[in-house]
Amino acid sequence: MSEPRSTRIRRLVYQSSYTGMKETDLLLGRFAQDHLAGLSDSQLDHYEALLEAGDGQIYLWVSGTEPVPARYDTSVLELIKEFRNE
Repeated sequence: MSEPRSTRIRRLVYQSSYTGMKETDLLLGRFAQDHLAGLSDSQLDHYEALLEAGDGQIYLWVSGTEPVPARYDTSVLELIKEFRNE
């Protein structure tokens, strides 16, 4: 049985706030609270895959320190980068 959308969003918001690295917790936690409800199911899939990559990698990609692998170079990562620069 599939997880209800509202439950999935709550779970992702929680996971985003407790990634393990303070900088990423703050960035992804705020992003998740502000934006996850407005994302499509496909975008939520991309966001979930991004979280699985690990907080250190996400931080390096968002900060532009390392190039983003094609698998993670999605509209969701672009939204996070834009959110970071607001």
